[in-house]
Amino acid sequence: MRRRSLHPAQLVVLAFAAAILVGTLLLLLPVARVGDEGASFLTALFTATSAVCVTGLVVVDTETYWSPTGQVVIMALIQVGGFGIMALTSLLALLVARRLGLRTRLLAQTETKALQLGDVRRVLLGVAILSLLFETATTLVLTGRLWLAYDYALGDALWHGAFHAVSAFNNAGFSLWSDNLMGFVTDGWISLAVAGAVICGGLGFPVWLELARRGLTWERWSIHTKLTLAVTAVLLVAGTVAVLAFEWSQPETLGPLGVGGKLLAGFFQGVMPRTAGFNSLDYGELQPETLLVTEILMFIGGGSASTAGGIKVTTLALLALMVAAEVRGDPSVHAFGRRIPAVAQRQAFSIAVIALVAVVTGTLVLMASGSHAFGATLFEAVSAFGTVGLSTGITADLSGIGKVALIALMFLGRTGPYTVFIALVLRERRRRFEYPEERPIIG
Repeated sequence: MRRRSLHPAQLVVLAFAAAILVGTLLLLLPVARVGDEGASFLTALFTATSAVCVTGLVVVDTETYWSPTGQVVIMALIQVGGFGIMALTSLLALLVARRLGLRTRLLAQTETKALQLGDVRRVLLGVAILSLLFETATTLVLTGRLWLAYDYALGDALWHGAFHAVSAFNNAGFSLWSDNLMGFVTDGWISLAVAGAVICGGLGFPVWLELARRGLTWERWSIHTKLTLAVTAVLLVAGTVAVLAFEWSQPETLGPLGVGGKLLAGFFQGVMPRTAGFNSLDYGELQPETLLVTEILMFIGGGSASTAGGIKVTTLALLALMVAAEVRGDPSVHAFGRRIPAVAQRQAFSIAVIALVAVVTGTLVLMASGSHAFGATLFEAVSAFGTVGLSTGITADLSGIGKVALIALMFLGRTGPYTVFIALVLRERRRRFEYPEERPIIG
């Protein structure tokens, strides 16, 4: 019998599963944990999944539970997960282009001004250089600040700087401090360096590639870059304003800080729901309104082919454009002088619905398997699916079933949107006939 080749979407799932398996085995080694005993299988599996899926949710304290060897393994898994995400999704874009017809392919390349066929080596090299540049720059800033301002030994400062730089650029949210970044809530050097790395990692390689090739001229950008940058800017401003508005005078969060500290902390908390997972405020003390805004931002996520999770900002943009066109009565969807094809609209809608179903199902499982309130379990489910890593503090207290549910959500949230998109694109076909049209009653 003829051997069947694997579907590209299956290859993505298998690649991430293999990385998680290797990471779990490494974290199970006694040398990876502080003390004489090794970690439990569930703890190792949860941590490895969170690292490879660049989420940041933890069931144990990274600083005190894992040994330096275990922390190096976690950082390596974060790097592999982040690099793999950008590289695989960029390469899959090339595969999709090959499956298009010649005329459509040429038109797409002309319009997007992005990846060309035969660019596999350039994609991999570009992703590696991009990661190295941003992670090195962030490492230098963090190392210098910890060494000069906080009296860290140079080696210790360099290790903390490198770990948090890798975690930030890959939108992971793992921290070597037990309180995450709450000890640096008013430190602009630390907060802005981490936030900047998170934003850069969340834009995606295709955007950075186009900015490098086409410069800062708006008219020369593709619609993908325009949508990604425009929606990202709006979400950053909206998130910051929401945190400041709801937490400005709260004594448990922004209340005790000065004006400068409030603005810095508000901006930091507005950036992190882009699926980074760092926090300089205690999320268990935030107002319900702030948590709701955070859940919305976590569900949306960052840019396509980036280290961020969520349904992606371009998906949100397409959904908004579809609604706007329907309200105006337009027969087609347009943005920036371009018409959006119907197939892209269907794909965006499909990804959003699948994500919503996953979050609702995960929330139900968490509620049924534990005694936590609805708000806390919903926040946890959205954070896991969006590969964010923010938590109100209930992760370690979840039951075994609840932790397995979060593992499934993290894995689905990382691989789901990509595999669904690729599967939908590669299954495109022309119908040889159509049935008679009939409209149901809507609303």
